[in-house]
Amino acid sequence: MSKPRNEPGRIIADLAAFDNAWYKPGAGLLKRSLWYWVNALLFNSWLLPSYRAKAWLLRRFGARIGSGVVIKPRVNIKYPWRLVTGDHVWVGEGVWIDNLADVNIGSDVCISQGAYVLTGNHDYKVPGFDLVTKAIVIEDAAWIAARAIICPGVRVASGSIITAGSVLTDDTQPAQVYAGNPAKAIRARFVET
Repeated sequence: MSKPRNEPGRIIADLAAFDNAWYKPGAGLLKRSLWYWVNALLFNSWLLPSYRAKAWLLRRFGARIGSGVVIKPRVNIKYPWRLVTGDHVWVGEGVWIDNLADVNIGSDVCISQGAYVLTGNHDYKVPGFDLVTKAIVIEDAAWIAARAIICPGVRVASGSIITAGSVLTDDTQPAQVYAGNPAKAIRARFVET
C-alpha cells in the first residue's frame, strides 16, 4: 500500500518519521512508572473515594494543590508534577487532565464530568506528525461543563463558562458563556444576588 500524497511526490504522512525525543515529561522513569500505577489503581478507579487522600497523593508526586479541592472517582491525571490548583476546585468523575505541559487551575473552578483538558497535539503539517505541547490556564471561578474539551495553549478567563460538549480552541474573555465546536461566546455570565 502506498503512502497518501497531496501533490506529486509529496508524502502527507509518514509516522515512521515521528520523533519526540525533544520532549521531557518533567520526571524520571521511576517516578513516572510509580505514578502510572497509582493513577491506574486509585485515581482512575472507584477504590479511593477520599478527596483529602487524593490531594495528599498528588502533592507527594509534585502537584501544588490548594485547600478544599474535591476530586471525584475515575479522574485521570497524566503528570501531577505539571499540575497547580487553587482552593476549592471541583474535579468531576471521569475528567482527564492530559497535562504533557503545565496546567494551572485557579480557585473556585469546576471541571465537570468527562471534561478533557488537553495540552498535547500533533503537527499535521509535517509528515512525521510531530508532537506539539502547550500549557493551559483556567482562571478563577471558571466552569468547564460536562464533556467539554479544552485544547492546548488556551487560557480560560476568570468567570468563563464552557458549556457541555463544547470544544474550546481559543482564549476566552472574562465572565462570558461559550458554546459549540469551536466554542464561541454566546452571552455574558450573570450571577443573581
